Amino acid sequence: MKVSRLVKQAQKGSKEALLQLIMADQDAYYRLAYSYMGNEHDAMDAMEDMIVSIYEKIDQLQNGEAFYSWSKTILVNRCKSLLRKKKRYLPMEEDQELSLAGSDDNPFRYTESAMDIQELLSHLNAKQREVIELRYVHDLPYQTIADITGVPLGTIKSRLSQGIQKLKVLIGGDRYENDRGEITRAQAEL
Repeated sequence: MKVSRLVKQAQKGSKEALLQLIMADQDAYYRLAYSYMGNEHDAMDAMEDMIVSIYEKIDQLQNGEAFYSWSKTILVNRCKSLLRKKKRYLPMEEDQELSLAGSDDNPFRYTESAMDIQELLSHLNAKQREVIELRYVHDLPYQTIADITGVPLGTIKSRLSQGIQKLKVLIGGDRYENDRGEITRAQAEL
């Protein structure tokens, strides 16, 4: 699938091309929306709003290859907007305890190891947690995270670095570093 070709078709009014673009990454959209919204219903609402926004604004997209970065930015903005409307803006997983309490057949429910990760991430501030989740859970590139959050690239890298350092201290990872912050070969093999 050639993204820029499908974007051009969508810009000419092809709903099928737009649908192909969205369906190709539907799981990533859902996971991203779910991580902000905390439940399936609200995540689906955010995705629906995103699709409408993309349909209305696709002609504004200059670089077709940037479609997924652009659309995920729209999705995050829709999530934040919906959360503000509900007067409960909780960036990335602050209401995770509520969503972990329910048990249904949702394939995106957290596993035990994911709950451990969420516990660790709860020790970070909301901005650090958000960029770490966008980078390492949703596998987004640094520039996309900067675009989504509206924060400079250097700030994103700084938040990631600070958050990782805090996590490293929490799990005891700092004991494997030498004076220069490098992990030695002998220590890594332990």
